[in-house]
Amino acid sequence: MLKNSKFQPQAQKILKDMGRFADELGISVYLVGGAVRDALLGKDPSEMDFVVLGNGVEFAEKAYSKYGGHGLVRFERFGTASFFLADRKLEFVSARKEMYEKGSRKPHVASASLEEDLARRDFTINAMAMGIQEPHFGEIIDPFDGQKDLQLKMIRTPLNPFHTFSEDPLRILRAARFASQLQFDIAPETLQAMKEERERLRIVSQERITDELLKILSHPKPSTGFRILQQTGVLELIFPELASLSGVEQRNSYHHKDVFEHTLKVVDNIAKVSDKLQLRFAGLVHDIGKPVVKRFIEGVGWTFYNHENIGERMLKRICTRLKLPNEYLKYSQKLTRLHMRPIQLIGGHVTDSAIRRILVQAGEDIEDLMILCRADITSGNPKRVQTHLANFDWVVQRMKEVEERDRLRAFQSPVRGDEIMAVCGLKPGPLVGKLKSKIEEAILEGEIPNEHDAALEYLLKIKEEIIHAFSNETKKGEIPNGEEKDPV
Repeated sequence: MLKNSKFQPQAQKILKDMGRFADELGISVYLVGGAVRDALLGKDPSEMDFVVLGNGVEFAEKAYSKYGGHGLVRFERFGTASFFLADRKLEFVSARKEMYEKGSRKPHVASASLEEDLARRDFTINAMAMGIQEPHFGEIIDPFDGQKDLQLKMIRTPLNPFHTFSEDPLRILRAARFASQLQFDIAPETLQAMKEERERLRIVSQERITDELLKILSHPKPSTGFRILQQTGVLELIFPELASLSGVEQRNSYHHKDVFEHTLKVVDNIAKVSDKLQLRFAGLVHDIGKPVVKRFIEGVGWTFYNHENIGERMLKRICTRLKLPNEYLKYSQKLTRLHMRPIQLIGGHVTDSAIRRILVQAGEDIEDLMILCRADITSGNPKRVQTHLANFDWVVQRMKEVEERDRLRAFQSPVRGDEIMAVCGLKPGPLVGKLKSKIEEAILEGEIPNEHDAALEYLLKIKEEIIHAFSNETKKGEIPNGEEKDPV
């Protein structure tokens, strides 16, 4: 029996209303899946799924009209419909069983009993139902011992795991996701089936795979899910560049730490201080170029020179394959390219010019860059960690001083392109950009202040020389045409 106190008053009212409405219509309706699981864990569910022993779409439409819902969506083919009541999403589905053909994720659907419907679900902890009608309100229907697995903190399939994953291979990723979300273990037979059925993931759309990866990233400790994907060989299939970070090599007395494990620590460190998914993704890929440039140099040891620039270039292919939004690409490229820069500002004499450059290059993402840099400190030596963090505090303070003095946030030339064209008698083209860059360079180097009049005066001083040099370069064919080919 589930105590009513597990639900907040609003959720309690919704359940009571749906139960009374089901009685009025003379049909049976049950709360199922994640809402039951969360309630048993003492969490108030934000979404509620209901199984209807009858027509789920019809029940949803009538409940929608009766209780003043909004955002009704119907999926007639699968017998499902959903709408929002207040701020909670309610989804209704006709009790069904599903049969899959080999090589397809599109099921043949047939009506079923409640137990048959629960049997088709992914894991025992999601294969429970709760009565919402009197006199059985709050009673738990648990044919696959989901409550026991909640107590054991175990992810297990209700049926044979090979059958479960073969039918719907996306459940392989969902197992890792729930393990990460709940910090549960995966039952040995379920883990083995994940390994052996992983090739079935090739029939799953990239969008759904990426969605699960981002959900793993969204949880408080993403490393749990990614470590499971690595252990089962799934990561090599869906994200080979990340999987290739794993491993430690030693030559003579030199060894390098496992970059994969380091990366997971970085992501977990970010997750402790930021919910921003793009930043967590940047942490996941910031060292992605290291396997490409890894070299052993006698007397020096293992090196990863230029891995940040190589990683930046790799990300275009990675983000395109993962079908991530373009803002993920631009953002992760920027942070990957710049993540080594702040540490280079530590020690010795650091010029204002160097500070200006990192501020301008990072722009509005400077705080995120510094979160990544701090998270990148994964040494097991507490004193070393403390020293590095103190150094970064010093860098941040220098940044604040320079930024306040020079007004560099969202920096660009105070003399804009249209004014450059008017002053120099030019038409739109690469020469305008070259003159604008020269002004910006002079400001960053501290030659002129970040002010319009000073920048205009500087333009008037250099324009003839730059225009003449540009003309000569054009005649010689030295102006580059197109981007440099990606060497990776």
